[in-house]
Amino acid sequence: MTSTATNTRPARAWANAGLPALGAVLAIGLWWLTTEVFGISSFFLPAPPDVVDAFLRLPGYLLAETWVTLLETVVGFGIAGIAGLLVALLLAASRTVERMTMPLMAAVNAVPKVALAPLLLVWMGFGSEPKIVMVILVCFFPIVVSAMAGLTSTPTDLRELVHSLSASWWQTFLKVRLSWALPQIFVGLKVAISLAIIGAIIGEVVNPDRGLGAVIVNAGTSADTPLAFAALTLLAVMGAVLFYLVEAVERLLVPWARAISS
Repeated sequence: MTSTATNTRPARAWANAGLPALGAVLAIGLWWLTTEVFGISSFFLPAPPDVVDAFLRLPGYLLAETWVTLLETVVGFGIAGIAGLLVALLLAASRTVERMTMPLMAAVNAVPKVALAPLLLVWMGFGSEPKIVMVILVCFFPIVVSAMAGLTSTPTDLRELVHSLSASWWQTFLKVRLSWALPQIFVGLKVAISLAIIGAIIGEVVNPDRGLGAVIVNAGTSADTPLAFAALTLLAVMGAVLFYLVEAVERLLVPWARAISS
């Protein structure tokens, strides 16, 4: 038993860390090889060394703007997560409310968020507030839909079981419905955390005063493509880190979900 557990640890470490690292190395190698084989100018597609040089040229500036984008992303995602879960609870508790509001939310979600960004700037002015609101708008609907799907998918036999044990509404909700819905809720949260970065960048591109979106806009204006790619690389790293942080929370709170799905 001990020897089996010991043998599975290296395999698990390779699957969790080795394979993602190998995939990143292969992607960077393919990118570098493409630029060398086809002789692509750094003005159009900089090679990885050009991107590293651009980062080393302005490390403090890039890290400061990364922090601005990260803060907007996390704050907007947190607000969208809380609001989305509360709205999902309300909709799951009442079919009447769901039928009244769900078509309206779907219609609002279909409006391109890029079209709303200039209006947010007019309504809320310059600063981080319109960017955070853009993150909320992008993240809200996926969280609501996934949470509702989880809350309304509780098996009937489980509900009948807790009802036969004279459980209260809150006990049924917390110990059965919410627990059953957690895996589906985390699906929505993992989708939303990736969209949150997109929402922040949309806001920063429209209002390029701070953040990595502003770096990309200003780099494009000055034809500094390696600097733009350095900002894009930081965004990619940020997205991967935030995604796996949400997944780590999922493993902590819902350790049984992975075992069931496996």
